[in-house]
Amino acid sequence: MISHISVLILLAGAAAAQNQAGASHAANARTFDAAAAQRFASLALACVHKEYPNKISHSLLSDADVAPPRKLTPAFYGCYDWHSSVHGHWLLVRLLRTFPSAPFAAAARTALEQSLTSANLAQEVAYLNAEGRASFERPYGLAWLLQLGQELREWEASAIVNASKGAAADPLPAQLATNLLPLEQAAAGSLKTWLPKLSYPVRSGEHSQTAFAVGLMMDYARATDDRAFLDLLLRKARDYYQKDENCPLAYEPSGEDFLSPCLAEADVMRRVLAPQDFAAWLRGFLPQLPTDGAGSWLQPAVVTDPSDPRLAHLDGLNLSRAWMLEGIASGLPADDPRLPALRASAAAHREAGLASVTGAHYEGGHWLGSFAVYLTTHRGINP
Repeated sequence: MISHISVLILLAGAAAAQNQAGASHAANARTFDAAAAQRFASLALACVHKEYPNKISHSLLSDADVAPPRKLTPAFYGCYDWHSSVHGHWLLVRLLRTFPSAPFAAAARTALEQSLTSANLAQEVAYLNAEGRASFERPYGLAWLLQLGQELREWEASAIVNASKGAAADPLPAQLATNLLPLEQAAAGSLKTWLPKLSYPVRSGEHSQTAFAVGLMMDYARATDDRAFLDLLLRKARDYYQKDENCPLAYEPSGEDFLSPCLAEADVMRRVLAPQDFAAWLRGFLPQLPTDGAGSWLQPAVVTDPSDPRLAHLDGLNLSRAWMLEGIASGLPADDPRLPALRASAAAHREAGLASVTGAHYEGGHWLGSFAVYLTTHRGINP
């Protein structure tokens, strides 16, 4: 179990770094190094085993279902809600893979060992499969759970490669991946049952959105070579989006969005179509994309109160817009004239989004670090 002293040391270091950065913070936000990783890891370490405050989405069938979060879902009870806990654990695995010798590594390993036990995850499977929970965390939280499984599997592969080069064997990634597998399979099964029945996509800017979750699922299906799942996802994406035109980007954002409906749709379609086909589709879908290189066509969202948990969603929107704009750019031919404008807007959103990941308010601190790490490590673009 992580000691409170370890967490406090990490948080104190992060706070000191923020104070020293001062006016140069925005410039530093453009880079991703071990210091930035330390700051993001401290946010996850401070919340993965912080049970309260807690917002649960919990169906009660009897008095027996009344229990504290740590009893209901003992692996993912922290970070305010289940999905934030899942991607908080994903953050720790991602950063351990990227910076295995960083000061936070020991605390991150301990946190993962505490959460991802076989007993805890067996209870998570039982909870997910219980009567009345067919829609639990669908699709957002379940898609992030698949990402956690993928990340553990890739960490395991990296450990094998390192051992083959003479490094000390690391059994932890394989053990955690094995422990998670039953829940990973249950989550995938839930999504595979649901998607064929979903006649229309959900075009919201929050957890129910279909496009973002489908993108995470596609990356997972490709990484795990689950051809049947990938074929289902590709077919549904074409059914949902391939005929879409003139997405009303001017209507965005809604006041509590953390995902862009238009950009998320384009970001998933670049996973479906070849570059030339995607370029043609994008001309019809976002005809307002300029070719003059200006980034002013899409401005970062302004957060008026980062202590309000709903208004703070817009900080996440800036981060997710940044990675989606980068993803869209990655799917176009290298000579596409819209690339400079996409990259300019992505840079503006990146700077605004990363500057907001301070941990000053738990309302944002319990989840924004995961979005920052997804962006800075190019997770949706590169392994």
